[in-house]
Amino acid sequence: MNPDLNSQLILLLPEMIIAFFAMFVLVLDLYFKDKEKNLVYGLSQLALLFAAISTAIQGFEIKVLAFNGMFISDSISTYLKLLAYISMSLVFTYSRTYLKARLLLKGEYFSLSLFVLLGVMLMISSMNLLMIYMGLELLSLSLYALVALDRDNPKASEAAMKYFVLGALASGLLLYGMSMLYGLTGSLDLLIIANALQEIPIDQSILVFGLVFIVVGIAFKFGAAPFQMWVPDVYQGAPLPITMLIGSVPKFAAVAMSIRLLFQGLETLSSEWQQMFLFMALLSMLIGNITAIAQTNIKRMLAYSTISHVGFIFLGLMSGSVNGASAILFYIACYALMTLAAFGLIIALSANGKDFELLDDFKGLNKRNPWAAAIFLITMLSLAGIPPTVGFYAKFSILESIVSAGYIWPAVFAVMMALIGMYYYLRIIKLMYFDEAPKLIVINIPKSLLWVLTINTGSIILLGIFPKTLMSIAAITAGFGLQS
Repeated sequence: MNPDLNSQLILLLPEMIIAFFAMFVLVLDLYFKDKEKNLVYGLSQLALLFAAISTAIQGFEIKVLAFNGMFISDSISTYLKLLAYISMSLVFTYSRTYLKARLLLKGEYFSLSLFVLLGVMLMISSMNLLMIYMGLELLSLSLYALVALDRDNPKASEAAMKYFVLGALASGLLLYGMSMLYGLTGSLDLLIIANALQEIPIDQSILVFGLVFIVVGIAFKFGAAPFQMWVPDVYQGAPLPITMLIGSVPKFAAVAMSIRLLFQGLETLSSEWQQMFLFMALLSMLIGNITAIAQTNIKRMLAYSTISHVGFIFLGLMSGSVNGASAILFYIACYALMTLAAFGLIIALSANGKDFELLDDFKGLNKRNPWAAAIFLITMLSLAGIPPTVGFYAKFSILESIVSAGYIWPAVFAVMMALIGMYYYLRIIKLMYFDEAPKLIVINIPKSLLWVLTINTGSIILLGIFPKTLMSIAAITAGFGLQS
């Protein structure tokens, strides 16, 4: 279906809204003092609301290609964009008090965050290698700047430099792989590439060589082993709100890029890339869970936890089936909810000036703030995959998809790694409920933050008790999005 120009612009309306507000907020911020930043915050949230409405109107059952096949609006794009808006809204909500206390609540934070979201949205709707790369660079460059937002913090500057150097290397590898695909097929369009791989005889060795570079680029953006070296350093060095942003919103773009490239563009090479993803999945779960046990910093621990979760996502990719794609879409929604709740509470506890970064900071939290301890308890149980939280069903859906695809021993290995991973999550619970705090000082959390955290955590329990709704939405999304 090739719509006219007006229809194509309507499909692009959510991206245009976010781009306009990203620039408008940056300019408007120049005319407001630090005490008046609430207006900039409100405009950023308003941009997300307008974009969500314009995306939701497009619906789930459409599949429209626009701008000569470069841009697609389908169920996958609608689903992932709506999740990205909700996640970014929560990031803004959790971050405001923390950044204001440290004089970092500036227009460039909101503007760069909206540009991150714009990059994510472009990647989600990309059906062209060039557009995927443009969205990726917009996303990456904005994140590099955000990591260094606290210019007086040497750790943040160091983390930004590491992220920039390694990110540039990964982008170069991905671009090299894309250029080889273009050279072999003569097109940047994913659908044309898919047809060319089926119909034109191509040297398989060169094709697999290019595929390796593309898979490495995907693995780096996810933070999968053995390309995970940037994750713990960036998580620890970046300001807490930026760490929360990196751990949530860009993951939707990574999932979309993987599904578009692998399931829709390179499906004929599935036997090759499945083996690569199987290796990285097992290695990510092994390194992530084992290394997390040795951490004393909560941000580094959650970084290695992220690596282990990426291992589960890669298992879903490895299955190469619609069931696998459905499980991934369900998993990424659950993972975002859990990550935002975990970092949101850490930010709320750090709002009074002292960052809660060490595990020992959580000692006796139940006596200092029982409600905060209960929220973190539920979040840790969900990350560990213990029922009745949604984290259990997220992992179960991935395991079910790979078992149905015939991969039994990777599923057994994943269960073993999940059991090992329970240790460092349960250790946090032990510190909160059974250890004595050095100083029994009551911790007060702003009521507005506490309400949002309660709703966020409540959704983890609610979706754990009634998982079928979100699982059905993910299944419908995958079914409509991947049908030819």
